[in-house]
Amino acid sequence: MAARSHVQDPNDRRLRPIYDYLDNGNNKMAIQQADKLLKKHKDLHCAKVLKAIGLQRTGKQDEAFALAQEVAALEPTDDNSLQALTILYREMHRPELVTKLYEAAVRKVPSSEEYHSHLFMAYARVGEYKKMQQAGMALYKIVPKNPYYFWSVMSLVMQSISAQDEKLSKTMFLPLAQRMVEKMVKEDKIEAEAEVQLYLMILERLGKDQEALEVIRGKLGEKLTSELQSREMKCMVLYKKLIKWPECNALSRKLLLNNPDDWQFYLSYFDSLFHLIDEAWTPPTEAEHCLEGPVTCLVQEAINFVEERIMNEEPKGSRRLRGPYLAKLELIRWLRERGTNDEHKLGIPEELMFQYFERFGDKPCCYSDLRIFADLLSPERHTQFINKLMEVVPLSVSTESDLALPGDVKVMQRHMFVIQFTRLLGLHETLNRTQKLNLVQELMRRYKHALEFGKSCLKTELQFSDNYCLLAVHLLIDIWRQTGEEWPLWRSLALLEETLANSPSSAQFKLLLIRIYCLLGAFEPVVDLYTSLDAKHVQHDTIGYLLTRFAEPLGHLAAASQACNFTLRFFHSNQKDTSEYIIQAYKYGAFEKIPEFIAFRNRLNNSLHFAQVRVERMLLDLFLEANITNSLEESIKSMGLCPDEDDIPWDNLRDNRDLTVLFSWDPKHRELSEGQRNISMKEERIWLQIRSLTLRLVCALAAVSHAVEPKNSKKTTENGVTSKIDTLRSLIQQLECVVQSEKKNGKRIVQFLIQGPPPTRMTTYLESSSCWCQINAFHLVTDIYELDVSGLDETLDVQERIANDFESLLEQLQELFNKCKGSLLEAKETECTTRPELLENLVFLVETVCIILWVSYYCGNVLRPLKSSLQKKKKKKKEINIAMPIVFSSFQDYVAGLQNFLSEVVNHLKELESALTALKLEELTLDSHSASEGEQKFSRTVRGKIQSSYQRSLQEIGELLRKRLDTVKSLKI
Repeated sequence: MAARSHVQDPNDRRLRPIYDYLDNGNNKMAIQQADKLLKKHKDLHCAKVLKAIGLQRTGKQDEAFALAQEVAALEPTDDNSLQALTILYREMHRPELVTKLYEAAVRKVPSSEEYHSHLFMAYARVGEYKKMQQAGMALYKIVPKNPYYFWSVMSLVMQSISAQDEKLSKTMFLPLAQRMVEKMVKEDKIEAEAEVQLYLMILERLGKDQEALEVIRGKLGEKLTSELQSREMKCMVLYKKLIKWPECNALSRKLLLNNPDDWQFYLSYFDSLFHLIDEAWTPPTEAEHCLEGPVTCLVQEAINFVEERIMNEEPKGSRRLRGPYLAKLELIRWLRERGTNDEHKLGIPEELMFQYFERFGDKPCCYSDLRIFADLLSPERHTQFINKLMEVVPLSVSTESDLALPGDVKVMQRHMFVIQFTRLLGLHETLNRTQKLNLVQELMRRYKHALEFGKSCLKTELQFSDNYCLLAVHLLIDIWRQTGEEWPLWRSLALLEETLANSPSSAQFKLLLIRIYCLLGAFEPVVDLYTSLDAKHVQHDTIGYLLTRFAEPLGHLAAASQACNFTLRFFHSNQKDTSEYIIQAYKYGAFEKIPEFIAFRNRLNNSLHFAQVRVERMLLDLFLEANITNSLEESIKSMGLCPDEDDIPWDNLRDNRDLTVLFSWDPKHRELSEGQRNISMKEERIWLQIRSLTLRLVCALAAVSHAVEPKNSKKTTENGVTSKIDTLRSLIQQLECVVQSEKKNGKRIVQFLIQGPPPTRMTTYLESSSCWCQINAFHLVTDIYELDVSGLDETLDVQERIANDFESLLEQLQELFNKCKGSLLEAKETECTTRPELLENLVFLVETVCIILWVSYYCGNVLRPLKSSLQKKKKKKKEINIAMPIVFSSFQDYVAGLQNFLSEVVNHLKELESALTALKLEELTLDSHSASEGEQKFSRTVRGKIQSSYQRSLQEIGELLRKRLDTVKSLKI
């Protein structure tokens, strides 16, 4: 809360109880205490604001805002009131009001450094860069401190970044910022490293790399001390930009002499070397090679340099650095790519990798080090290489086991490297099913044996042998991919559940469990697994898709709603949080971080996942509540939706998903390729487009007027109704176009990859025919609207079409329902099988039913007054024998058919639920492929979780359909 430093002030003493109540979350008592205080001291503005904070936190936003504006209109200048109002406006998400508050305070107290500073930060929160520049200079004039001056300079840089016209940015904002900094340089007033960093940022954005290099090399460059080798790193970047390869090479060489284990310098050393060779550069005969020292311009010199680094490492024994040894392999790769004949001078890659394994094979990093050089090995030598590695792994056979096992962690790590590298080289692909199963058994025995090495590990630590289990599961997934049988997935779950009990903090086990449970259609266990991952901040964007992609399609509607809300809270807080980061960056002079924070905010605002979750959350809320707790129109209004507006940034959408979050030791040809990433992103965009159009169509349905207007009436155009029905027609056309285009493309076969994206719901959506059922329902709206506008007498052909539409919709629903029939979970003699696609079809059926019911409400609202009007006319004319138009009887038949259909679906779901309960999977011994009692125990646990999840799905789907069935009665006319 607001600062309470001046305790001697009597007002502070009076306000303290209110502060305490608010800090403790007792908002009602805070309001009461404020009321008591205001009775005695009516002019105590801060008490009013604190009361407003209490009202805001108890959900009385309108009262709170009115009270706050009452105080703000008085333009207070006391610190307590200003800080309290700032807190209130932040909670209201109205940061623009804080700027007005401090603008008034500055006008009244123009010499206050504190108020000017607060005004600057208020502008920073709303991104008013021009006003920030002015506020910064005004502050500098009052208190001539360097930070304030450079706040103004940085604000100019931010104006250049946000300017849409790049020419304006480079001709006005950045040159002005440069002149302002150079003025301080000439006057020798540069004090801090942050000011030099800002100067370099301006020069680099202007493309003045040579000037920036001179600044770094000069006196100002001496201030770059906050990071190790900061000056050298900036020089390296500029040398590459300026194509100064001799300097780049010499600097890399010099840095490697000081730190021969810094990998990035080896890369720049080799890169610059081959650029020099390509340019046929030769050193001068008399002068120095360059400012940075000696330059390497021959391959033999580079070979000698790397050999020297290795020779220096030899005497160190076990404390040797890895960089020089890997540099040899990297140089071989460069030489091989260039097709030169010099690589033999460095040695045979196979022998070098073997030597590296001998030196560093007991370290977990050995695999990731050598993995990138696997393509240097000749394919016909893969098996011999693995055998050679195994020969130097000192395993021993005990009297208790026929399996050669490691005696300590280091030996175990060497053996694990060999298994991982075997898989990387593709040798697991040559095994048949029996060999793979035997290897799974062996790996699990090794895993359990190695648990003794981790007896002293804490619960938060991982077991040393966890990767054995992951490799075993990957082999089982291979069998599933080859055969299509489900038992490998069930066994994988049992193994992962068992090993998770030993390593409860293993994110890899949890992520793999999530993927496999979702493959089998069970979402219930996923909720706890994802929660236990304790995903932080940006991880809700990068791995959140694992949760939100499957929650609704697998029938867990309540969990889906919670997951979407939780994810959206993170995205919505991003805007506020980023503003605070920017303010802190200004305060502490971290100017180079400010553009990074802005870019981070934009990255999240343009996130594909964010757009998907927003649309899915709104659709889900409508499916769960519209015309059950609130009317469709009220639900749409509360969401602030407009069918004409598409606020998804299609041109800037970013795929922030971390698709490689799971470990994988697969060979290169089975890794996730860039092409597969692009295909996945394209499909996700199209699916988002379909869902967005569906949502906007529902909004357009709610917006269409129900009032009956005479044919050709001008009023229909004046009140905007025609535009609304035109919007509906346009959206239907767009949706049809997308669906037809995807139908032509045909079914995409998506291969499951350990590191890869899950497929979208597109295939099920198209195959279930729910797409055409929904589109036809929206077409019905346009026919009913025509009947509404033109009247009964002149629309006989339309009435006939509407009657056919009603009949067709019932047939399509029945067809969709037929694709949902069948057992979701079956227990055979030796294994269980699941049919998650039936769950997805059921969810699409529910969505389609909701849309059809909303359309039916509209039909009923139009037909009811028409029928009533017709009956009144008949009574007046006393013409009893005149037949009613076909549209009324067909609608009544349609409603009856809809009621019967929903009853049939609800009964079917009850039968499925009963059949699931009767299975008693936990009592069955199904897994004939399991070996140990532990696996059998966890197999039963897995079966119980999957059975419970399917039951939960059916319960939630059934409950929603029963609610929808109850609303059908109100459709009768």
